[in-house]
Amino acid sequence: MTEGLRTIRRHRGADTLLVMLPGAYMTAEDYAARFFPLLDQRALALDVLAVDLGLDAVSAGDALPAVREQILRPARQTYRRVWLGGISLGGLLALSLAADHRDAIDGLCLIAPYPGSRLTSNAIARAGGLDAWQPTAEQLDDPEYRVYNWLKAPPASLPSFVGYASEDRFADGMRAIAERFPPTARRTIPGNHDWPAWCELWEYFLDSGLVSA
Repeated sequence: MTEGLRTIRRHRGADTLLVMLPGAYMTAEDYAARFFPLLDQRALALDVLAVDLGLDAVSAGDALPAVREQILRPARQTYRRVWLGGISLGGLLALSLAADHRDAIDGLCLIAPYPGSRLTSNAIARAGGLDAWQPTAEQLDDPEYRVYNWLKAPPASLPSFVGYASEDRFADGMRAIAERFPPTARRTIPGNHDWPAWCELWEYFLDSGLVSA
């Protein structure tokens, strides 16, 4: 079992909360040091909660149930809207929660979302691509396959942002994820899989008007 999750909050008295899940080896302090100051530069009605998730808890399957029970459910009682997002692995985890609990969130902010393992992407490619692929019952026991099954037709009513850098080593897979969303939801910039690119994408998200709509 996962004990109480450690979080860092930037509270601004808003009615919208964005929960940001970490990438691998990333901590809540990374968000606080890099993303919170960029939010503070803007008069934007948005609270942000950065979450720590240990890789062991992610691998064991304990992390996302903890996020849902300890963070998303209580936030529903306090906030009018609850968004979920993350960088890299955190983006894939956010997609996993969206796929398994469709009513848990009101929006997605995916920054350089990790596209998952090659085993998953290769199996879908061998089937003729995502639209042709029909998941087996065994595949649907795997959270990555459930993400891609959900990506066949993401809810049109779910506000979303998907941004990545063109030289990111996972750019091809990220592009495949982004293309499942409307063109207005996507942003591609020059750069790599690193904080300078992620901060630029974060600023674009903050200035997009999505969370103030």
